[in-house]
Amino acid sequence: MVKRSLQSSLPGIQQAKRAFALKGWTQENLAGEVNLKTRQPIWRFFTGQPVDRQIFIAVCSILDLDWREIAIDPPAEFSEPGAIANAPIVDVDVLVQQVRSQRQGKIQDQCGTLQLLNIGRPISLDNIYIEVNTLEEISSQQWLELADLQHFTLPDCDRLSLGEVSQTQIAGMAAVKIYSKLRVLGQPGAGKTTFLHHLAVQCNRGYFAPDRVPIFVTLRDFADESRASEFSLLSYIHQEFLTSGITDPSVLETLLREGKVLLLLDGLDEVLDQERKTVAKEIRRLSEKYQKNLFVATCRTATKAISLGRFTDVEMAPFTQDQIVAFAQKWFTTLTKTNGQKQAGRFLKHLDLPENLPFRRFAVTPLFLHLACWVFHRQDKFSTKRSEFYKQCLDLLLSKWDESRGIERDEMYPGLLLPQKLKLLSQVASATFAQGDYFFEQQTVEHHISDYIRELPNATIEPEELQFESEAILQAIELQHGLLAERVRGIFSFSYLAFQEYFTARQIVASHNLHASEQSLKHLVSHLTEPRWREIFLLTIAMLPSADVLIQLMKQQIDAIIAHDPYLQEFLAWASQKALAAPQSAAIRAFYFALAHKPHLVPYLALSSTLDQEIVLEMVLNDLVQKSAAIASSADFALTQAYVDALNNALIVVCDVELRRSLQRLKDQLPDLAKRRGGFQAWWQSNALDWAERLKAVISQQGNTDQQWSFSPEQQQVLQQYYDANQLLLDCLNSCEVTAAVRQEIKATLLLPKKELEDREWY
Repeated sequence: MVKRSLQSSLPGIQQAKRAFALKGWTQENLAGEVNLKTRQPIWRFFTGQPVDRQIFIAVCSILDLDWREIAIDPPAEFSEPGAIANAPIVDVDVLVQQVRSQRQGKIQDQCGTLQLLNIGRPISLDNIYIEVNTLEEISSQQWLELADLQHFTLPDCDRLSLGEVSQTQIAGMAAVKIYSKLRVLGQPGAGKTTFLHHLAVQCNRGYFAPDRVPIFVTLRDFADESRASEFSLLSYIHQEFLTSGITDPSVLETLLREGKVLLLLDGLDEVLDQERKTVAKEIRRLSEKYQKNLFVATCRTATKAISLGRFTDVEMAPFTQDQIVAFAQKWFTTLTKTNGQKQAGRFLKHLDLPENLPFRRFAVTPLFLHLACWVFHRQDKFSTKRSEFYKQCLDLLLSKWDESRGIERDEMYPGLLLPQKLKLLSQVASATFAQGDYFFEQQTVEHHISDYIRELPNATIEPEELQFESEAILQAIELQHGLLAERVRGIFSFSYLAFQEYFTARQIVASHNLHASEQSLKHLVSHLTEPRWREIFLLTIAMLPSADVLIQLMKQQIDAIIAHDPYLQEFLAWASQKALAAPQSAAIRAFYFALAHKPHLVPYLALSSTLDQEIVLEMVLNDLVQKSAAIASSADFALTQAYVDALNNALIVVCDVELRRSLQRLKDQLPDLAKRRGGFQAWWQSNALDWAERLKAVISQQGNTDQQWSFSPEQQQVLQQYYDANQLLLDCLNSCEVTAAVRQEIKATLLLPKKELEDREWY
């Protein structure tokens, strides 16, 4: 039977004391290194009394001694059932294969499957995993001034929020090969744990680091179990080996000493705060003693301040387009019963639509991409109410993500319930967004937090305590939930711009509902012509139980934009007259408005086509008329090409059979532009006037656009604001709950001049 304890021989004691003296430690120091609560086992070790075998071996390891040379009658072998012999190892590679064979089932059980959120069964890792990339530069460790970030545009802010910065990405597995001690940072749901699972499984199968034994340690489990025993990572791993039938501690010692271990340490951020430094110390001690092994640890980016020694930090990179495609294809193939590839194709097509850009911005991390796939799978579309998707994302980060993985974190919010946390975040978001601040200094956000705390019942008013609580809350928001992130040193932003926008809209809605006044909505409407507030309008209107008041306030503000310019009022009256005979008057007004303002720009089709899809045809045909006037007397090849393109567009849109035939006959009269460029120009100079007149005659019944308008640069700017605001109004109207009377009145009075509005008693 194997010995449960060992004793130091007299020569061994002398050798150990010499090694101990070189360290310059006390017995208390040595006990701390072994993570013993008292120094009694150390005293017993140096006095030749029996010491627990694991402690004996650990003490010898720390003193850089071979325990066999120190112990009295060291056992030649361990003969317990299932043990690997302790005879002299001739070929360590044989030992590696033996250990991997014994632990293969254990690693597969630990790391071979995933439990995805909202999915009731475990999923094979192979069926969902895609290769990930890492960033070698950690942005939050850079030094930049706030002024360096202030010139960023809205798209730039989103790119930085998503990590889409111009730095080199390297494959995650390549990073492990390059750096023997690697710490992988990332926001919640970035795929850190799954990456470690993949490394373990691939090593287990011999596809990665085939000459090493994979060991996967969940650090919160190590910390939990160590509370009742010694805090030794080495002992914890040995106990883990016992579950695979490997009882000889020298096996682990040999593997570590020979550098044959891939040690995967997951979730330093998940360890409770009071134990995190001790766990980090254990990682440092083990990695420094056995430097020839590969060490990979993970933690959230906000935990980076905890030092692991000579570890290199990398950060999980956002998914590229190719990775999004690969993930979606695997997701729908694995989780749908039929036509997975077809549904994946529909998902990717919808994800790339302009109106679904907010979903696309979230789909760069595995967690939110999974959520987007799940939402689309249930509805076969993305909801027009993006606020519901944002709410689900926030529910994940604030509670469900940790709950689903059984993680308990320190309570760093001083007594705040979930509604209070949401209110705090809404207040911070609203205050910073109103100032146009997408990035803000740490002291600024702490000041906003202090303002909130000060208003709580029984809140402290002592400046130092208030400052301490504000710092703790900011740390918790960043570490526990990932909603705020340190972009560069001392400068924060919301992890996604959409969260800042969502919380800002939530603050507006909460204020309106609480005070039952229009003040918050009027303040919002004052930003109607500012493009960066567009998403706030759409989110706010989707959250309101009734949007009647906001819609009416928006309409009044829009009409005021153009109310005091007589020439622009005359222009609106002209467009209104053109539409009198049409059944869709508002659509026709929008069409003529766009035609006269910017006749050749496709985006100006949007407003009219929102009201009536048939307007697109009129726009295309009138575009042909406009081009005829400009090109009939010109032989410019670029203009000629544009004219032919316009004719092709008309043929695509036209549904009327006779009109289509007439246009096709006219097109057939044109020489081949691609084959005979010179001949085409000669033909055009001889026949263009007559041909253009016949074309105009064919489509003359589609409308009369002879009126020419000339706007000053200032008027063009006002028209642009007026047009964009009306488009926003329609987008809001199509995504909210309003009474039928308000909806009808808005559509009927869209783009009307002031006089007609007054006649309708709109003012």
